[in-house]
Amino acid sequence: MGVSYAVGIDLGTTHSALAYVDLDLSEGEDVALHVARIPQHVAVGQLEERFLLPSFIYLPHPQELPPHSTVLPWRDDLDYIVGELARELGAKTPIRLVSSAKSWLCHGGVDRRAPILPPPIFHDEGDIPRISPLEASTRYLIHLHDAWNHAHPDAPLQEQDVVITVPASFDPGARELTSEAAERAGLGHAVLLEEPQAAFYAWIEGTKGQWRKQVRVGDVVLVIDLGGGTTDFSLIAVSEEGGSLVLSRIAVGDHILLGGDNMDLALASYVRRKLEEKGHRLDGFQVNLLTHACRIAKEKLLSKEGPSSVPIVIPGRGSRLVGGSIRTELSANEVESILVDGFFPFVHSSERPQSKPRGAIRTMGLPYAQDPAITRHLAAFLSKHVDAARDLIPQAFLGKSASFIHPSAVLFNGGVLKSEVLARRIFEVLSQWIIEDGGEPPRLLEGADLDLAVAKGAAYYAYVRRGKGVRIRGGIAKSYYVGIEGAVPAIPGMEPPLSALCIAPFGLEEGISAPPAPQLLGLVVGEPVAFRFFESATRRDDQPGTIIERIEELQELPSIEAILPADPAAGHRNGDIVPVRLQASVTELGVLRLEAISESTGERWKIEFDVRR
Repeated sequence: MGVSYAVGIDLGTTHSALAYVDLDLSEGEDVALHVARIPQHVAVGQLEERFLLPSFIYLPHPQELPPHSTVLPWRDDLDYIVGELARELGAKTPIRLVSSAKSWLCHGGVDRRAPILPPPIFHDEGDIPRISPLEASTRYLIHLHDAWNHAHPDAPLQEQDVVITVPASFDPGARELTSEAAERAGLGHAVLLEEPQAAFYAWIEGTKGQWRKQVRVGDVVLVIDLGGGTTDFSLIAVSEEGGSLVLSRIAVGDHILLGGDNMDLALASYVRRKLEEKGHRLDGFQVNLLTHACRIAKEKLLSKEGPSSVPIVIPGRGSRLVGGSIRTELSANEVESILVDGFFPFVHSSERPQSKPRGAIRTMGLPYAQDPAITRHLAAFLSKHVDAARDLIPQAFLGKSASFIHPSAVLFNGGVLKSEVLARRIFEVLSQWIIEDGGEPPRLLEGADLDLAVAKGAAYYAYVRRGKGVRIRGGIAKSYYVGIEGAVPAIPGMEPPLSALCIAPFGLEEGISAPPAPQLLGLVVGEPVAFRFFESATRRDDQPGTIIERIEELQELPSIEAILPADPAAGHRNGDIVPVRLQASVTELGVLRLEAISESTGERWKIEFDVRR
């Protein structure tokens, strides 16, 4: 049948979406881009098509819903519900609702293949079914896959060019798991793209070729992506090559588990205090209901032309549920005050995220950022990357005269920033910092669809991969290293010295292998060994073979334990040390792979990130 469409999937924390480019009707920067309508249940027995698929799964009791309530146009045997109805039912019975699966997918502290969602609220919840974060992500993709194939029987999704987005800060394990979810859903050929880049691609496409009039050589564009579960920062530089503008992604932030979910919890905490002052005491079940009610209220109150207040109703506990309902209201002024001052305070650019020792024993949950002040996280990001544009656009390098990099333009993305109040505050804070640091305030790049930009940008990138449109130069946003243990005699009380060898330099493009490191090293085969990996977002000049003696300058990643097989045909025995050179590559999925290549036989041992850790 051939490829007819370039498809982008936004696999979001709160919503998912699918956009596509009709390749037959597109040429150059004249792109025929559309957003798909996704069939889903919006009420019991009511099916509708909507642009957004809420990223929620409801696991009903077998006797809870009327027969055939989960029937979809393409399937009638599902025992779960995805989308709008799942969110609505889950707001009433949260112990059966799977949410924030994407945040759990990147939580390295749990087994992301284990059935841990929804996380238990009570000690005894009866026979509640549970699924893994991997399975939840797979089900969202299956729904999108089947919805597309139902609408396009002559162009199956598995035969199209597909791009799926992930947070820029997703670690290799989370990227691998996203790739596996895609493969389980029948999209094993899909490519991954960072969400801030997708947002910028969507902005480029939305200007209809006029983007060159809004940015200029020397610009550094800050992309602020604030979604339901995470906050992502990226920097994109505008340079010149051969008389043409060139876009290059030059920095991404750390993974910050801070977003709309945190805001829902903050509002629920506020409303709970209001109720307790009136003598009401809420149990764990009611608090969970309150959180979902606050999320719905937040979306209504922060929307354009939204109401001035929204009623909050929490069912009572016991036999008189209706008569015992607890009622209050949440106003737009209260929401703005709590969220603006709590998450976007005016702070000095020198302030950093605050942390304190965590309790030794904690309930199982997501590792949320300790400091809710997004402005502090932004200050830390800009300071960390003060010289990010030094090599690419020297005129934008501020040297020692500035304490942080000065973005000249800002692009917002993410559902949270649909609120003009929140977007305006973060822009005001950033502008004040730059002015106080001796710079010019940034421009705001407007016109992005904050709900659908990521899906649109992913579709545009799928189109760009065919050699058309405008491409952002990306590559990996950090340099990667492997630990090298020194060969020294055993000394009581001392560990062998450890240095780090650069294997993948900053900016290494997807689908490209780095040059082999020149050092000849010894690889232990045939017995259990541990590989220690490190990364750095600031060491941009290191090349394969660069040795770092002070490994405390780097951030250590989870180690990998493996047994690399000995090859008897090559004369290797268990425990032998084989002379090798190391070579790294980045797959089209953005996943780093390391190979150890035998100096004598050319045999290769592949070392991959252990996504189960």
